[in-house]
Amino acid sequence: MPNQDSAVHVKMMPEFQRSSVRIKNPARVEEIICGLIKGGAGKLQIITDFDMTLSRFSYEGKRCPTCHYVIDNSKLITDECRKKLLQLKEKYYAIEIDPVLTVEEKYPYMVEWYTKSHGLLVEQALPKAKLKEIVAESDVMLKEGYENFFDKLQEYGIPVFIFSAGIGDILEEVIHQAGVYHPNITVVSNFMDFDDNGVLKGFKGELIHVFNKHDGALKNTEYFNRLKDNSNIILLGDSQGDIRMADGVANVEHILKIGYLNDRVDELLEKYMDSYDIVLVKDESLDVANSILQKIL
Repeated sequence: MPNQDSAVHVKMMPEFQRSSVRIKNPARVEEIICGLIKGGAGKLQIITDFDMTLSRFSYEGKRCPTCHYVIDNSKLITDECRKKLLQLKEKYYAIEIDPVLTVEEKYPYMVEWYTKSHGLLVEQALPKAKLKEIVAESDVMLKEGYENFFDKLQEYGIPVFIFSAGIGDILEEVIHQAGVYHPNITVVSNFMDFDDNGVLKGFKGELIHVFNKHDGALKNTEYFNRLKDNSNIILLGDSQGDIRMADGVANVEHILKIGYLNDRVDELLEKYMDSYDIVLVKDESLDVANSILQKIL
């Protein structure tokens, strides 16, 4: 049982009073947070998704792009290609967030979507030299409070594992340009493969999509084994597939799963409440995570 002292703190944390914060089992969340506080910085690691989790879903009513859309919407892409990418998105995104289909049923469609869209990007012969520029010109933004989040984790040497079905090169560039790409960060994502002239010729390794993060997590057990003393985890995600990101961690003592629910709230809220310990509804900040980190550190 959490001692009264730390239990009271969690209840009193102002970040938890917001209407965007939904918790199915407050006593359980309190218990986990107390475990994280007790373990301190030395036992902690962060495992997080990127698109729409660390980055914003929207800003001032306008949708923000994912890593893929930073490229899709850039001037490097022909209108014809952009049209094809949009058609793919319209078809497959509906499947991705369909509340009726199971993850297993969605799986082959996600592979199809990513494979086709990556193929279209390869046809465009994208130059590596232009990536910096297209990120700078895009509307991609990290969530409010990101400096505090990344800087604190770096200051205390807490490992951050960013696990993304997006495009790794774009993701890294976004964090670089925000000035928070610290040495404690490891990124696993879909990285572009360029030829000797710096032109896109394909993607490296196995495809990571929204619903196969479980497999990806297991493939990274070597990384997690190096961190075997970091048995306390804060996991951040925004999809049903993200809850499996810590599956490669052998000895989990306490894991707090925080889920961002950005879209189709009425249909999906119940599912998210069952999967995540804390659900953040249309929340464009890292305030809840930051407030928990403050208690731990």
